[in-house]
Amino acid sequence: MRTFSYVRAEDVDAALRAITEEPNAKFLGGGTNLVDLIREDIERPDTVVDITRLPLTEVEELPDGGVRIGAMTRNSHLAAHAVIRTRYPLVSQALLSGASGQLRNMATVGGNLMQRTRCLYFYDDAAACNKRSPGSGCDAIGGFSRGNAVLGASSSCAATHPSDLCVALAALDAVVEVRSSRGTRRVPLVDFHRLPRDTPSVETVLASDELITAVELPPPPPGGTQYRKVRDRASYAFALVSVAACLDVVDGNVSAIRLALGGVGTKPWRAYEAERLLLGAPATEESFRAAARAELASAVSLPHNAFKVDLAERTVVAVLRGLA
Repeated sequence: MRTFSYVRAEDVDAALRAITEEPNAKFLGGGTNLVDLIREDIERPDTVVDITRLPLTEVEELPDGGVRIGAMTRNSHLAAHAVIRTRYPLVSQALLSGASGQLRNMATVGGNLMQRTRCLYFYDDAAACNKRSPGSGCDAIGGFSRGNAVLGASSSCAATHPSDLCVALAALDAVVEVRSSRGTRRVPLVDFHRLPRDTPSVETVLASDELITAVELPPPPPGGTQYRKVRDRASYAFALVSVAACLDVVDGNVSAIRLALGGVGTKPWRAYEAERLLLGAPATEESFRAAARAELASAVSLPHNAFKVDLAERTVVAVLRGLA
């Protein structure tokens, strides 16, 4: 049984001091699945800094019509918040499609961004996994790959990012606020998670001494929004494919479009090519299908996940058709 020292931080400055001063320290907050990873001997911190009491739980309306969400806001609270349900139903839909009610009561926004992949080989210490042990290889690429990525993968890793919330945040142009002893910086959500390339163990742009303090949403996009998740069972299952879409149609043509995909990418996948083709195009099923097909043209499937390409295309078309 691995032992570690435990620090409970009462404010952000104390948390930052602890993470800077203690060797090999990790933040413990709802949603990161850090405890599971310690049990599996995947994470091996010398110090755990408990941030669950930090005063980062407010959901605040901003002067420009956007919203600032504290990083320690519970998923269940955010999903039920009146402003989120009214202005950003996409966020509520994504949150309510993830995990169970009990887990949503514990999970947080910041923790959701930091949760790690559920790839089978990442959790199997008898398997080769570059995320868990850099340089060891990736057994998923030649193994059972049904749940793995078809977009953004490399020869080093094909693990998907598991979050539903992050897919919705990617479609909404969310910005992540992070803080360290050096100050505060803001990172677009679409740039927060990294592609695996040849360093899949480095999953985000967050430095080891930085803490997520908030996520900000710009004013709501025009038109309708929807989050749809396709999975093996109706609850408590990760996405095979998910789609977060914002669509506005004026005079039969697409006047605004934002589209993000989950379950198919190594990070929350913003579908920029599909957006480019759809903006100004007729809001027809033919246009939707052509755009989805173009976005997925770069997909590289493994022996067991080729079905995801067709499933993603059909899900994108169905969501956009419904919104149109």
